[in-house]
Amino acid sequence: MTGMPGKSWSAPVPPLSAEERLIEDKLKHHVGALAGRIGERNIGRPEALAAAAGYIRATLEGLGYEVRAQDFESQGQTLQNLEVELPGDPAPQEIIVLGAHYDSIAGTPGANDNASGVAALLEIARLLAGNTYARSVRLVAFANEEPPFFYSDEMGSKLYAARSRQRGEQIKAMLALETIGYYTDQPASQRYPFPFRFFYPDTGNFIGFVGNLASRRLVRRALGAFRAVTAFPSEGVAAPGWMMGVHWSDHWSFWQAGYPAIMITDTALFRYPHYHSATDTPEKLDYTALARVTGGLADVIAGLAGK
Repeated sequence: MTGMPGKSWSAPVPPLSAEERLIEDKLKHHVGALAGRIGERNIGRPEALAAAAGYIRATLEGLGYEVRAQDFESQGQTLQNLEVELPGDPAPQEIIVLGAHYDSIAGTPGANDNASGVAALLEIARLLAGNTYARSVRLVAFANEEPPFFYSDEMGSKLYAARSRQRGEQIKAMLALETIGYYTDQPASQRYPFPFRFFYPDTGNFIGFVGNLASRRLVRRALGAFRAVTAFPSEGVAAPGWMMGVHWSDHWSFWQAGYPAIMITDTALFRYPHYHSATDTPEKLDYTALARVTGGLADVIAGLAGK
């Protein structure tokens, strides 16, 4: 469950490179647009949810991608999952999926949950644009992850994963970006559900890689790739999927369809004091840390897709 390849970064973190500073600036812009200008975005505020989808589409099209939409009905409204794809060569039928949900729970602008994940998704799209990998890479923004739709048949990622299974698509790995923007060096800032506090640090300065037992190989491979190239603290766990917190994002939907999938997270409510609250606003995020994590995750996706 807890034995992982490599070691978490423990030395002082070096200054951002010029490329990482550009990533930082763009992440601030994306989070500001989604959680600042647009704000709370969910089925209860359909114009804001549509504006978020429009922002994601326009950003991806501006990077040269063709955006495809999966339309679905929810409470009498038409919502969209949005995807772009980098076709693989020589194995286009093998697919790596990176996803993030763009809705926020009622009553919050959702800067960390989950504008942080969407911002990273958009930046990784920019970093990967124009490249060709052995496997196909799909970048997907999902609607309807938050309650009351989580675990339901109107959850965007569940509909997406079920369609992939129905089509016989060979998804070799799915990574869900979920609440990834808050980091602190304050001792005793990190909590865990039992029994993980016995195995992991009590300082909330790391990014977590979380999967179920069936996805343990993917957890180990993704975390090992991140640690090999990224000067940033990181932890990983492969645990029974029913354990508290292990299944709390869109990766759960892919488990239901029989695909290996993991969550990348700052651990959300186990660290972030503004989780699911009106105070989850853009200035709460650590964009320097998020930039370093985002760059590292772009390398992870490239590694999983192969050269």
